[in-house]
Amino acid sequence: MTQPVSSAQQGGPDHGTAPAPVPGPRTKDAPARGRGPRVDVRNLSLIGVLAVLIAVGGITEPDAFLDTGNLQLILTQASVIGVVTVGMTFVITSGGIDLSVGAMVALASVWATTVATQEYGFAGILFTAIVVGLAAGLVNGLLVAYGRMVPFIATLAMLASARGLALQITDGKTQIVTVTSVLDLGLPDSYVLGIPPLVMMFAAVTVIGWLVLNRTTFGRRTVAVGGNAEAARLAGIDVRRQRLFLYLLSGLCCGIAAFMLIILSGSGQNTNGNLYELDAIAAAIIGGTLLSGGRGTIVGSVLGVLVFTTITNIFALNNLQSDVQQIAKGAIIVAAVLVQRRTSAHGET
Repeated sequence: MTQPVSSAQQGGPDHGTAPAPVPGPRTKDAPARGRGPRVDVRNLSLIGVLAVLIAVGGITEPDAFLDTGNLQLILTQASVIGVVTVGMTFVITSGGIDLSVGAMVALASVWATTVATQEYGFAGILFTAIVVGLAAGLVNGLLVAYGRMVPFIATLAMLASARGLALQITDGKTQIVTVTSVLDLGLPDSYVLGIPPLVMMFAAVTVIGWLVLNRTTFGRRTVAVGGNAEAARLAGIDVRRQRLFLYLLSGLCCGIAAFMLIILSGSGQNTNGNLYELDAIAAAIIGGTLLSGGRGTIVGSVLGVLVFTTITNIFALNNLQSDVQQIAKGAIIVAAVLVQRRTSAHGET
């Protein structure tokens, strides 16, 4: 008896005959077919929140907040966690979770800034950061996809292990970067038309992530696995391999973010990336990515990162306590989830 295959799982099989042509899956970044372009309520809501925050910053601290240097700082700080969030968006869209991203950033940053690594210069630091991120992502992927471990448990174990290894490498000390070509990327002289190199790197990762999620078979398979893994398997998708690749992608983003953090701070520390996992998950969720999987939006995730980074900046300029800042972030997350439920109930998914 033929098994029905939901349109949410269409994406093309890895082997065999392609399934019957049915409407493919759609992420929130892409408009519905046959209905013309339509406004994404979630993204508009986040743009509205961001506009309000900019207005608040401009009113409370007009000279400091609207200063070009401060705006550059906001975008630069958003860039590191933003790259991590792009990878997290893919993982959550597939129905998974990665609690180890912050620890992977820390491990990659300290491994890439050891004295032995720095002897190989710019290329050595970049190569090491990316390879360490990929290796950690590979372990996560193997445990989840082929070891059949729950993603929460597998990545929690990686979180503890990566943090411990980072502490062992540094012996609790800060590793100062001495490679001039790396440090120069964080200086104003390296800005292109006033745009910091880290922001350009973030923009490149965002564009590539959007294209992969919305315009490739890999992205369609990611959505299909998150929507219904069993139906995706019946449609011919190698679910285990797809999940392995997704955790590799998350590790790659962590490696890139680690290199960016090295440029930003000029050092490697075992405390780098602290709570990045919570910030990345929160940014993805308020951006419209479903925690249960099956829908993801890169644009929404980036807007979520900008909202949180702007809040942090405004609170810092106004000398407000960090606990109030955390309460504000929590309120925004709750509000975003309520908006998701309401729009889903009205058929906006």
